[in-house]
Amino acid sequence: MPESIIIDTDPGIDDFMAILFALKSPELDVLALTTVFGNHYVEITTRNALRLLELAGRDEIPVARGAHAPLVREYREPPTFVHGMDGLGDAGLTGEPDSEAAHTRAAQFIVEAVMSRPGEITLVPIGPLTNIAMALKLEPRLVQATKRVVLMGGAAFAPGNVSPVAEANIFNDPEAAALVLSADWEVVMVGLDVTTRIDMSRQYIDALSATRAPYAELVARIVPHYQAFHARVYHNDGALHTHDPAAIAYLIRPNLFQTAPYRVRVGTSGVSTGQIVVDREHKWYDGVATAICADVDAGGILELYRERITR
Repeated sequence: MPESIIIDTDPGIDDFMAILFALKSPELDVLALTTVFGNHYVEITTRNALRLLELAGRDEIPVARGAHAPLVREYREPPTFVHGMDGLGDAGLTGEPDSEAAHTRAAQFIVEAVMSRPGEITLVPIGPLTNIAMALKLEPRLVQATKRVVLMGGAAFAPGNVSPVAEANIFNDPEAAALVLSADWEVVMVGLDVTTRIDMSRQYIDALSATRAPYAELVARIVPHYQAFHARVYHNDGALHTHDPAAIAYLIRPNLFQTAPYRVRVGTSGVSTGQIVVDREHKWYDGVATAICADVDAGGILELYRERITR
């Protein structure tokens, strides 16, 4: 029986790669995409989500537009130097979609979907956690009704990617992350501790493209801008860190990851903004532990992605 999931997303190149991965995996039933600010303004991420589903031939999947800004902060300018002016690598894929977003906003959409099927739906946030936090505020019983939360975000033991200690999704709305990570539900954190160990080399992307599989060709079209960013920042040949697709991989093959339970807090001020503060000694914080992905079979993830995306 496939696992029913709602992907909360800010497409974004790696979001695009992750969603295609999910759509090609029979273990998963993608019920909806809910959109949030992050890699671009929410108007753009919503358009990109709709376009993505059209390009993938899956435009029957609903898209619900969500938060345009963090819970209590202003949204800074989008990182176009990472994802391009259109959010999808300026690859010419972002024409106006034929379909439209749902009338229901993302937080309410999540509440209605989960509460209608208690214990059955997994939330998969791969952007800032604002929509999930807003849904919790709308309906506190969401904690008991959600099957689990598998999120891409955070850096527990690894360096950050937007500050020395913070990963972008958590940094973009630390107050929302603090709410989500302190709630009494099952949370798996797939963060920089593992995603920066899974590198998609240029040769790997070229091999995907050479298969001429439709989804693989979409990936190959969208990543050059992202490769240029990685080459510039990480001084490599353009090898990509595999961020958002890693959360999808966890859903499909959790045995490719090693997790450890830790209680955590989220920094919300000063230089610690967005930091995942880990109670390594299991004595400082109370509440439910977060399952932190601490190690990964990188080769296994890359093979799984290749197998699915080239189907």
